[in-house]
Amino acid sequence: MRIAVVDVGTNTTRLFIADVEHRTLIDQVLRVSRVTRLGAEVDTGGRLLDDALAREHAVLAEYGEQITAHAPDRAVAVMTSAVRDATNGADFAGEVATRYGLEVRVLSGEEEAALTYRGATDGLDPATGGAGRTLVLDIGGGSTELIIGRRRTPIFHVSTQAGVVRQADRHIAHDPPTESELAEVEADVKSVLEQAVQEANRTNIDRALAVAGTPTSLAAIAQELEPYDPARVHGYVLTAAKRDEIFDRLARLPLEQRRQVRGLHPDRAIAILPGIVILTVVMRLFGLDSVEVSEHDLLRGAAIALSGPR
Repeated sequence: MRIAVVDVGTNTTRLFIADVEHRTLIDQVLRVSRVTRLGAEVDTGGRLLDDALAREHAVLAEYGEQITAHAPDRAVAVMTSAVRDATNGADFAGEVATRYGLEVRVLSGEEEAALTYRGATDGLDPATGGAGRTLVLDIGGGSTELIIGRRRTPIFHVSTQAGVVRQADRHIAHDPPTESELAEVEADVKSVLEQAVQEANRTNIDRALAVAGTPTSLAAIAQELEPYDPARVHGYVLTAAKRDEIFDRLARLPLEQRRQVRGLHPDRAIAILPGIVILTVVMRLFGLDSVEVSEHDLLRGAAIALSGPR
């Protein structure tokens, strides 16, 4: 069957259309992404703002036309942290279902983590790594999901209140951010993650897969990709040294100069620094010298999982 999945995230809204047979992805038909910052100020104000909703509806209208053109058998919108946290999130979800004819699912943090792990590990050789443990890290706008599994089976997962938009709204007021503001982001994220992941779950990680906008942007910046090339991003090994080198460079630049950095999409310039801080905290927490960047994520997992009967 052909399935269309719209991922309505806190920072980014993405469309994925794929052909799936017997829960196996046969062909990726279309994948597009737009930064909408739907969840701007949800952490502090508790509501989806009118201007954020206007940006979101403009993108969803565009996606609606693309979905119609590709005639999927099923079209689903999955919604994550911003929608589940906002007091007007349920109203927005209902409006999306009515206006665009999408089957809407507001995912719990646990569901989001499980679908992300399924997508990230799809296509991997199930025998790779023997009985070793794989960590999947998904840094989102409002939350960060951490999933540990053996081969394709998750054994631990948690969704945390650490995200690039959430931490930026809480701590960053200057452009470029001050050292103290970035230190506040780090301390906040470190506290959240240390409480969420017990020490026993932080060891014996044999493979770490990092998905979503922060790691893929870092892979593109490291390779100076213009335009963005998913084939060169997927599988890129990002070392701690390269991560720190990029962070030190970007942290000195005001937003307009960050927008000009080769490999970084201009719309991601506003959130890249808190994203790198979150990635750094996770890598230190798990004792990782590097992570493998993956293009396979929640979208792929949702397409596979939702391709069966309703």
